[in-house]
Amino acid sequence: QVELKESGGDSVQFGGSLRLSCAASGFTITSSAMGWFRQAPGKEREGVVAIRFDGTSVYADSVKGRFSISRDNALNTLYLQMNSLKSDDTAMYYCARSRSAWTPSLRESDYYAWGQGTQVTVSS
Repeated sequence: QVELKESGGDSVQFGGSLRLSCAASGFTITSSAMGWFRQAPGKEREGVVAIRFDGTSVYADSVKGRFSISRDNALNTLYLQMNSLKSDDTAMYYCARSRSAWTPSLRESDYYAWGQGTQVTVSS
């Protein structure tokens, strides 16, 4: 059974940093492309960053240079390091498993397994 569990969300000040974790079970994270998504109140869920099986990653323009995705294969865990946080980064953050190993997509429709989310709130 595929399961994804996010953690690490918190309330932080503008300019602060957070690291989110996504613990996976029921599959190996390097067997699929994986992604981080976020959804702010009243907005659609959007792709933040995706990583494919070989480590190739794609970032949304809004987070380039500030966010970084990584994996710990031994722990089967995906991470999202977020620096220089802004109020626009306030959202529920989700990790997801792609239908493909090859395509690091930022499209929600390319993913079929989701975690329950972890809340990130950035205050000024």
